[in-house]
Amino acid sequence: MSTIDHVFATSIYRGKLGGGRPKPFLDELRTACRAIAQEDDAGYTWAKQAGYKGYTSYSTIDDLPDRNATFAELCARLEPHLAEFAQDLDFDLRGHRPIVDSIWINVLEPGGTHTGHIHTNSVISGTIYVDVPDGASAIRFEDPRLGLMMAAPPRKARAGQHNRGFVYVQPSPGTVLLWESWLRHEVPVNMAREDRISISFNAVLA
Repeated sequence: MSTIDHVFATSIYRGKLGGGRPKPFLDELRTACRAIAQEDDAGYTWAKQAGYKGYTSYSTIDDLPDRNATFAELCARLEPHLAEFAQDLDFDLRGHRPIVDSIWINVLEPGGTHTGHIHTNSVISGTIYVDVPDGASAIRFEDPRLGLMMAAPPRKARAGQHNRGFVYVQPSPGTVLLWESWLRHEVPVNMAREDRISISFNAVLA
């Protein structure tokens, strides 16, 4: 009798933000994102130069939790999610814990995309979704082995999720997604008629 072991798993964590007042807190995040975007002309300029249709504070603001208490509270609310994911990954933390090291706003306009990338110099990366209008993009994760598959034939259209080359995850407002920072991902075209607002972050061990 034969057995097949599925090894070298790639994990993606999905949860809800949690904490008290979840909907009012999301409203506060939305207001804070919009307010900061309105004032950050350099962020719009950087996004335009980088081919990002919309706004991101990624390259222009590195102190969101200090600027606005809502983002400081968000970082605190994310810590239990980071701890749970690190435990599931069997990280040998040796007394350390994952904490948010950098955090930034993304406002993806209709028709905008975010091309494939990884997050360097961090352990866990993730996104909390604030506004996900009808038709807004899912996030697409790429099998990290794709470049090594050589003559492998294509997968069936109905292949199991663990056998696919790409996996799409459709979030909703309040969804928290986490993944190891080396996992390549992208956001396909935003087909919604409204902005897709999210807040991304990186975590390191402290």
